[in-house]
Amino acid sequence: MKSLNELFSLQNKTALVTGGAGYLGTAISETLAELGANVIIASRNQEKNSQKSLELNEKYPGIKVTAIELDLLDQESISECVKKVDALYGGLDILINNAWSGNKNSFESISDEDWLYDIEMSLTSVFRLIKAALPLLKRNKGVILNISSMYGHVAPDYRIYDGVKLTNPPSYGAAKAGVIQFTKYLASFLSPNDIRVNCLSPGAFPHEATQENIEFMEKLAAKCPLNRIGRPEELKGAVALLCSDASSYMTGQNICVDGGWAIW
Repeated sequence: MKSLNELFSLQNKTALVTGGAGYLGTAISETLAELGANVIIASRNQEKNSQKSLELNEKYPGIKVTAIELDLLDQESISECVKKVDALYGGLDILINNAWSGNKNSFESISDEDWLYDIEMSLTSVFRLIKAALPLLKRNKGVILNISSMYGHVAPDYRIYDGVKLTNPPSYGAAKAGVIQFTKYLASFLSPNDIRVNCLSPGAFPHEATQENIEFMEKLAAKCPLNRIGRPEELKGAVALLCSDASSYMTGQNICVDGGWAIW
């Protein structure tokens, strides 16, 4: 029987994290590095990718962290990223779809252009990257972790959002709900290839700039039983579980890290 240390170890594994230098992405990348995986941090901001890669290489000298520029709205960029991963590491064991960008919108303010952008960024890009990386994942019997959101399975409470600047757009939840269902679909259809696919849905983890709005933070905190917002490091345990052999009998699951937001 494997020990817990063996089950959670990611030594000699290679992981690709989209948005891996962002607010939540940094905690995800750090988790993988800490468990011994080689990490590829990929997003459009190559300067940010490179800086985070340098930091993690210095902090965890036994692994290799690489920065790759990736535009998830560009099919050619996705294909080139996967080719680089294969050339540098000879395969891929873990794929984490975490990247996101978009505008704040209410249902009244959102434009057709904003809606299409959000669906393309948050859902279609996940499909395209998994499709491109599938040959590498098949070869290594890999793991896919999709980052969704609590708003993929519950609705935002309109009473806590004051104005368009803070409002969660309808396109975001719609796309994230699609990610949860797509995760379940892939868990079924990729199981013959011994590929596990799970989903992680963070609750209220507002960016630092948003946290400056104290009144809004109090409203967010009051929405969950733990009466506070989440800290990025509080995703590390779930990421460690879902990316390692500690979850070898888990697939098609959506794990919520939301302070209990959805229970009442």
